[in-house]
Amino acid sequence: MPTINKQTLHYRLLDDSDALLMYDLDSNPNVMRYITGGRTSTMDDITQLMLPRLNAYRNADKGWGLWGVFTKLEKQRDSFIGWILIRPMHFFGPKPNFNNLEIGWRFKESCWGKGIATQAAKHTLNKLCCMQDITTISAIAEPDNLGSINIMAKLGMDFDSYQQEQGPFDGKPVKVALYSKSV
Repeated sequence: MPTINKQTLHYRLLDDSDALLMYDLDSNPNVMRYITGGRTSTMDDITQLMLPRLNAYRNADKGWGLWGVFTKLEKQRDSFIGWILIRPMHFFGPKPNFNNLEIGWRFKESCWGKGIATQAAKHTLNKLCCMQDITTISAIAEPDNLGSINIMAKLGMDFDSYQQEQGPFDGKPVKVALYSKSV
């Protein structure tokens, strides 16, 4: 795998036309380990579940959505390597908090452990936090997902509590660790 120069990362909001990129990312059981227990997404999962959820909160003016992260690998064309999620915390709950942005990430396994997710998350937060009346940044992860929890710590977040969240595909309750920081 070629080395990814973190300085060459660029970003754009994903939309319905990016379904194949999302499918490719979610087709790796290791990527999905802490999301679905390793169950990979089908194209139907992407088109029938993920895209409608994305479209429910996507707001280009506010920067909410999935920010695709791309890089140029050597002389190849731009390559999709993952995404950063930005949306109001508890957007799908009874009381969304529009002053608390939730951040999340999902990257190709070849990018893990290289600081790319941390850099992309910091870049996205720096661009968006000054645009809105945001008081808090939050993130969730399964307690065993030490890679994501490490990124949260690098973003300056502190452990808040354990919570039950609805699983992304089956709706079953999942225990997650909530981290947050004031902005």
